[in-house]
Amino acid sequence: MLRTNWTLAEVNAIYHQPVLELVTQAAAVHQQHQATGEVQVCTLLSVKTGGCPEDCSYCPQAARYHTGVQAHKLLPDAEVLDSARRAKDAGSTRFCMGAAWREIRDNRDFDRVLGMVEQVNGLGLEVCCTLGMLNEYQAERLKQAGLYAYNHNLDTSAAHYGEIITTRTYDDRLNTLEHVRKAGISVCSGGIIGLGETDEDRIAMLHTLATLPAHPESVPVNALVPVAGTPLADQPRVNVWEMLRMIATARILMPGTMVRLSAGRQEMSVTEQALCFLAGANSIFSGEKLLTTPNPDFAADQDMFALLGLKPRKSFKDVPQGAVVLGRSETVVA
Repeated sequence: MLRTNWTLAEVNAIYHQPVLELVTQAAAVHQQHQATGEVQVCTLLSVKTGGCPEDCSYCPQAARYHTGVQAHKLLPDAEVLDSARRAKDAGSTRFCMGAAWREIRDNRDFDRVLGMVEQVNGLGLEVCCTLGMLNEYQAERLKQAGLYAYNHNLDTSAAHYGEIITTRTYDDRLNTLEHVRKAGISVCSGGIIGLGETDEDRIAMLHTLATLPAHPESVPVNALVPVAGTPLADQPRVNVWEMLRMIATARILMPGTMVRLSAGRQEMSVTEQALCFLAGANSIFSGEKLLTTPNPDFAADQDMFALLGLKPRKSFKDVPQGAVVLGRSETVVA
């Protein structure tokens, strides 16, 4: 049974189990609620890079940090569509477009993104966007264009949040998730570990996600990739045991959710990634970059899937058979 009434004490007890017991419990939950032999393969493209006015301490796209990231305007539609086709040909079933904006503005650039959503949706891919904060009207426009999912991470706990970001509030993030949910768009929201937070912060973030009115359909678990020029450039690497605790706890708390092994995978061996899949991860980003940070390429992931006996999850698997997806003329067969 899916629960949204977890107590902080319950989450704390789950998280602090001996790690092998925790992974064993999570694997059992995963087997009960998910198809354990399949993994959702997603590709993330930065359609507008750099120049962001926010001060997120981990982000190389913040205009105030000197990280070597070259700012560029919104990519041409044809370039985005070409990237989406190549991702689909390589096995991705979800295509996410990210723009380094603080929030969506009702302007020509947003109209262009809506057009991109329609065109990528027409390829038969689940379309996701991460564009910053949005309001109810903007969420509705994205839904009508055919957007399947919207990513807006909490990043960390409410208590630690002010140490990482000061240009928007935790409530701003929660309000955006509420607008996405109200529009009927799939919610993608997770966080980053390795930001100097405590175990209590990690537990609190998972508790917040697991006690939303409905669980996010997707929860990315990111390990910080330190970038020179950002305030968190000297943070130590997150180890696999920390990732396992986060993934396994997320799987137990949110059994029906896709738990995504996200940033930091470039530094993980196949053995470490296999442990994460065992603990309940069933989604990855594939492709050479996650916005601006390195990521395993498609060929490396195909080799890993062959070794582990995994297969990509089909697009629109959660859409009822025969349902029509907005922006597509054909019906979807799950």
